[in-house]
Amino acid sequence: MPLLNVVIDLSHHNNVTSFPDVKDAGVLGVINKATQGTTVVDGTYGLRKPRALAAGLLWGGYHFGSSGNPQKQADHFLDVVQPGPTDLLVLDFEPNGHDGTMSVAEAVTFVQRINQQTGRFPGLYSGQSFLKEQLGNKKNDVLANCFLWVARYSDQLPQVPNTWKTYTLWQYTDGNAGPQPHQVNGVAGGCDRDKFNGDEAGLRRLWGVQPTPNP
Repeated sequence: MPLLNVVIDLSHHNNVTSFPDVKDAGVLGVINKATQGTTVVDGTYGLRKPRALAAGLLWGGYHFGSSGNPQKQADHFLDVVQPGPTDLLVLDFEPNGHDGTMSVAEAVTFVQRINQQTGRFPGLYSGQSFLKEQLGNKKNDVLANCFLWVARYSDQLPQVPNTWKTYTLWQYTDGNAGPQPHQVNGVAGGCDRDKFNGDEAGLRRLWGVQPTPNP
């Protein structure tokens, strides 16, 4: 299966100069931070979404999880994103030194709430080592419904916990660590870059813009 280096993820820490340039550089999808905890909103989300869509890019949003009130966090995320069928949704499940790290049980509650409200499960983003530490060798049947987006800043492919058969997205660089390329035209400086584990048709199916073929 090919790996397509066609996705970037952004937050207020990044300076986007031109989404058309991002598209012309070969990027197909953008995932932008939307929310954190139960109250925080990334102000770039609402500004960038129409610009990215106008440039012909696929669009998604992620929520940076924290400890406590996972159902309220999910509702906050959905209130801000107001997702349509082609908005990719992701839970960012990683250490949070600002307002506490989300537990596995809280992550389960969060993704279940998203599913209850939207009819679909979000993706789960996490670092390879953190995910292994949190899940070990146990399979989590709820999180298994989420597509896996794993961070590993290395030339080596990500290792996948038993909960999933494979990864869907691989964040191979944060714009500094990890193999090249770190940059993309249209974003000043380095940015998080992600490889999709499949072909372009599969990427469009993930985003909901292309139907899943009949078996």
